[in-house]
Amino acid sequence: MDDLIESILDYVRSDYTDYAIMINGEWGSGKTYFWNNQIKKKIDNLKLNGKRYTTIYMSLYGISNLEEISKKIFMETSQLMDRNLRKYMDAHGQTTIPEYAKTGIDMANFFGAAANGSKIDYEEFFSTDDKVLCFDDLERANVDVIDILGYINNFVEHDHIKTIIICNEKELSTKIKSSNLEMKTFIATYLLDKQGELNKKDIPMVEKIQEKIEHVFDKANDYERIKEKLIGETFEYAPQFDYIINGILMRYEGNRELIRFLRENTELIMNTFKKSGTRNLRILKHALNDFSKIFEEVNKMYPNTNNRVMQTMLIFTIAVSFEIKAGKITKEKFKNIKDNEEYKSILVSSRVLSDNRQFYIKEFDGNYYYNFKADYRFFKFIEYYVRTRIFDMKIFKADMDNVNSDEKSKKVPAYKKILVEEYWKVQDDKFVKIVEETLDEVKNGELELIDIVKLFEYFVYFSKSKLITQDIQTLKSVFLNGMNIASLHSSYCPNVNEELGKVIIRDEKEYSDEEVKEILDRFYELNEQLLEKEYKDKADEIFKCIPMKMEKFYERFDKECANIPVLKYYDAFQIFQRISCASNEDIVAIKEKILKRAKDNEEVAREEVDNLRKLKRVMDEYIDGKDTTIKIVLLKEFAKELGEAVGE
Repeated sequence: MDDLIESILDYVRSDYTDYAIMINGEWGSGKTYFWNNQIKKKIDNLKLNGKRYTTIYMSLYGISNLEEISKKIFMETSQLMDRNLRKYMDAHGQTTIPEYAKTGIDMANFFGAAANGSKIDYEEFFSTDDKVLCFDDLERANVDVIDILGYINNFVEHDHIKTIIICNEKELSTKIKSSNLEMKTFIATYLLDKQGELNKKDIPMVEKIQEKIEHVFDKANDYERIKEKLIGETFEYAPQFDYIINGILMRYEGNRELIRFLRENTELIMNTFKKSGTRNLRILKHALNDFSKIFEEVNKMYPNTNNRVMQTMLIFTIAVSFEIKAGKITKEKFKNIKDNEEYKSILVSSRVLSDNRQFYIKEFDGNYYYNFKADYRFFKFIEYYVRTRIFDMKIFKADMDNVNSDEKSKKVPAYKKILVEEYWKVQDDKFVKIVEETLDEVKNGELELIDIVKLFEYFVYFSKSKLITQDIQTLKSVFLNGMNIASLHSSYCPNVNEELGKVIIRDEKEYSDEEVKEILDRFYELNEQLLEKEYKDKADEIFKCIPMKMEKFYERFDKECANIPVLKYYDAFQIFQRISCASNEDIVAIKEKILKRAKDNEEVAREEVDNLRKLKRVMDEYIDGKDTTIKIVLLKEFAKELGEAVGE
């Protein structure tokens, strides 16, 4: 790094130059930090031929025309001309004018530099032999890069101003090639068609269009030509991460506890940063800023949290930040993991059963937690905070209560030691006991139905590996009987594919064992029965609100039953009995809700249609022969419109 600094200073010291230099590096790697903290200070301290050099820095980020560059230069240099402004900036330790102060200011009036409203010639303010221009973020400008480089060339070639350009050439190349791609593709296709080349099968169409685009719109060559003319030397920026990260940590000096923790774990921060496989210091800054919030909340609400847990939180915050913000994964990879137990369950299944669909989680854990042992390695509140920018106190408390609970007083069920824990770390004699206890839990139907299905393939694996004496046929019998018992108390599993895919069950066509398919088939059958039971229970709860708790009925019917065919699961005669006891006003409201539902949701209506026909017949039988009253008229209208809705 010292060699790079000295090379840049040699360029500035040169008596005569007609070229600029470029500092090239990846986004977020600390190029701007390098300029501000090492290069700028050294240049500002240079004094040659009796003159002290002045640096003029400007970011090209977002500029939309060349005049904006001129304005930026004017704003940066005019402070040297205005005594009052200079006096104010010196008194307050200001070296540059804040960006917000530049925006929206009528510069001529503000600085008193224009007369009669005439346009200012910004170049008249330049004294060129003691200035060093620095243009940053070249690739982020909204102006054609060729035009910008041509503009900068005026300063370099004609005025011989020392000029440094900071950019990411990799992104610059991508931007040049991808700009106006739709227009380029359209024109290239049009030209190929006119030339009779479009329908020829000699080379793939995509390749043919790409070649035509490159031939007609060869901006890349234009860039290389002007770069060769303008840029005398290009320096590759290879940051000293230790130095920069120490500088980043300085921003937390005001928080004594936090800075002490971060300083003690600087090596941990460095290692996690390196394992991310990126050089993006900007993401690291954001991650550490997020961790400062996490550290503050943990210390405030859970001050006795173990130091090892805090270290794991630090690793996890940095790791998840890089995985999500560097675009290495989609946010969904972590979104569907609800807690540390499920995270560990995925790890166990991916290692034991080579479940390739969980390959990412296995790689994530193996990369960031390599040689770092911790039982609690996934924090949902941190993942949620990084992903959504919302610090959810409910999730935070749930995580922290689990982290800080007394593990000694909490007996882990045997089956969880197989599904969640790393069973291969258990001593052989204890493993036998775990297997026996788990089989008893399965046999007695004490587990959730979905967990029994998950466990089955583990036991198939144990049997084939000779870790247990039971053969697969015996296991199948135990598990099927256990599933039947468990179905009496289990809950319906709404996300079967997600649950089974996360843990152990491979695609059905990959099964070589008929026993596994039989277990799955029985599970789907029982799970469907659980769904029907859930719907029946919900229908019972909701319709029992008629007629005494109508407000509760309306609220629950609208919120909970939009996509659930509850009218299928409640006896038509009982529905009518409850409706007939309701007030006339409520009869009308119930009718409108049922009819609107039949009209708006065809899928649900198809499942409910048979019971609605029964309801109509019950109404017709009740109405027949009754004296006319308002309620009878309303029920007649109800039955008539119901018949129309169900095709009778």
